[in-house]
Amino acid sequence: MRWLAAGLLLLVLLLQTRLWWGDGSIPEMLRLQAAVNEQKAENAELDERNRALAADVADLRNGLEGIEERARRDLGMIGEDEHFYRVIEPDAQ
Repeated sequence: MRWLAAGLLLLVLLLQTRLWWGDGSIPEMLRLQAAVNEQKAENAELDERNRALAADVADLRNGLEGIEERARRDLGMIGEDEHFYRVIEPDAQ
């Protein structure tokens, strides 16, 4: 009976060792869950960026207003009947 109890205790210890330090252990599972959560957050940011880019593409395809807005913002376009005034503020000292 003692040998059976000692054998079962040894078996439990071996299984616990694998649970805490082996492949698929609890610490490894927690590390992988953290990595999955981090990846989900990154994917959410990228999805938001993709939605904004898709909206820009749809706007550019639907009319000239989007193209004109982008040209004004990015390239400094000035219309034919418009005047450009550059205001330079003095240094605050």
